[in-house]
Amino acid sequence: MKRLLVVYHSQTGHTKSLAESVFRGASTCSEEVETRLLQAFDAGLEDLLWADAVLFGTPENFGYMSGALKDFFDRTYEAAKERTIGLPYATFISAGNDGTGAEYNIDRIARGYSMKRVSDSLIVRGELTDSDLQQAYELGQTVAAALDLGIF
Repeated sequence: MKRLLVVYHSQTGHTKSLAESVFRGASTCSEEVETRLLQAFDAGLEDLLWADAVLFGTPENFGYMSGALKDFFDRTYEAAKERTIGLPYATFISAGNDGTGAEYNIDRIARGYSMKRVSDSLIVRGELTDSDLQQAYELGQTVAAALDLGIF
């Protein structure tokens, strides 16, 4: 059984909606992949070490990730950095601007853990559409399927 962790923070509900779509996509992909959906403040070291892959979701705040997701990284980094080498990850971002600042900074931190990006970021700008939610669903489905197939 493979394990996929979805960690997110949401302020307006947009990132939560994306996270729920990611979770649904991952959960419907395979019975061989167990998926957990956790808010960033509720997720911890044990959850990160449990995972075979992680999807990080955040709103863009002032060109950066949310403080809650940064807090998750701060709480887990020292204890996890030697134990997450090569851990596959991807991101989804709800942006009022362009989302690239949040993406860049998550990638910088993930490199410190020696994680491995396995998909382009899903960056949603402005109000969510059905197409955005479908893309989030497909992101979850794709990462779960790759886990199931042993691609990473």
